[in-house]
Amino acid sequence: MNFEKVLSAQAILPQDGGDALLVGRVWSKAAGGPCPVLLSQGQLLDLSSLSPTLSGLLEKEDLVAALRAVDGFADLGSLDEFLSGAAGELLAPADLQAIKAAGVTFADSMLERVIEEQAKGDPLRAQEIRGRLAPVLGGNLKGLVAGSEKAAEVKKLLQELGLWSQYLEVGIGPDAEIFTKAQPMSSVGCGASIGIHPKSDWNNPEPEVVLAVTSKGTIVGATLGNDVNLRDFEGRSALLLSKAKDNNASCSIGPFIRLFDGAFTLDDVKKAEIALEVEGADGFTMTGVSPMAAISRTPEDLVSQLLNDNHQYPDGVLFFLGTMFAPVKDRRGTGLGFTHEIGDCVEISTPRLGRLINRVEHSDRCPKWTFGIGALMNNLAQRGLL
Repeated sequence: MNFEKVLSAQAILPQDGGDALLVGRVWSKAAGGPCPVLLSQGQLLDLSSLSPTLSGLLEKEDLVAALRAVDGFADLGSLDEFLSGAAGELLAPADLQAIKAAGVTFADSMLERVIEEQAKGDPLRAQEIRGRLAPVLGGNLKGLVAGSEKAAEVKKLLQELGLWSQYLEVGIGPDAEIFTKAQPMSSVGCGASIGIHPKSDWNNPEPEVVLAVTSKGTIVGATLGNDVNLRDFEGRSALLLSKAKDNNASCSIGPFIRLFDGAFTLDDVKKAEIALEVEGADGFTMTGVSPMAAISRTPEDLVSQLLNDNHQYPDGVLFFLGTMFAPVKDRRGTGLGFTHEIGDCVEISTPRLGRLINRVEHSDRCPKWTFGIGALMNNLAQRGLL
């Protein structure tokens, strides 16, 4: 896979991109800073006149109607010009929003989390534990609705067998696991490097659907995300979750948020199948497909547990829904399972959201995150947008 070759507008846009209402963010050389944008006929139109931030843009109740008036927005250049770096850079479609994630929402990844816990982060032990637990847990977890009476019965059975786990508690119990994946402004976009901690020897991509949620809890669109995860860190202790999840460039979102309109709705998200492809410089390849239909909690239920009277997000949320993928294909040797190597090209795709493409690097060698909220406010003020 030639990383530069696949990084083109044609490669990353939805199959029905001409009908899709796509918004995102770019760093524009011409504008001198970040701009919320609308993709229209291959061109990126500056939406700063509607809102200088993407989070503010998504709060507008009449947003879909306002975006139909494309004649009033300045043309910043083509998407290909931004992907090549000629006009600037394609950024993650998020700025002031909180970056949150739901964990353990699919049966297959639920089983793998229990295996990590039992293996204490040691990939050598994972294969033996998988062979022992899969026949017992796998059949009990398939198709189980979290928080249901049936789930309570399975919990009691597994407790009697001595197989209960903190991961099963959040996977099939009434309360979902919801955590902070990354800080506002820290996520990287399509085409950027994604970071794994240099001390990690067991890690993987987590391809997910990411919902755009307003401060009122309204789901207004969806995009793709890579919740890069360190299995050895989290496996040693669940208290290392933040170190396993929140590292420099370890959160990728994009390429664009597809807004819900008459042609695309939350029901389309629920029917989506998320594909993963990893290709390494060593010739290693791995592919898979994750159907959203297999999720154990509905997106609406997860959002209701994220944002409610007990917890608010005044700038909105980009919300990862969890992944079915926990790759086990051996890479470094028999029984060692999958882990990333530097230079891996990772593609996450689904026909109606497009393709998110990144290349793996150690987090300390990825570009440092230096442009935070303070820098954004200063930049917008200097450009007369505040």
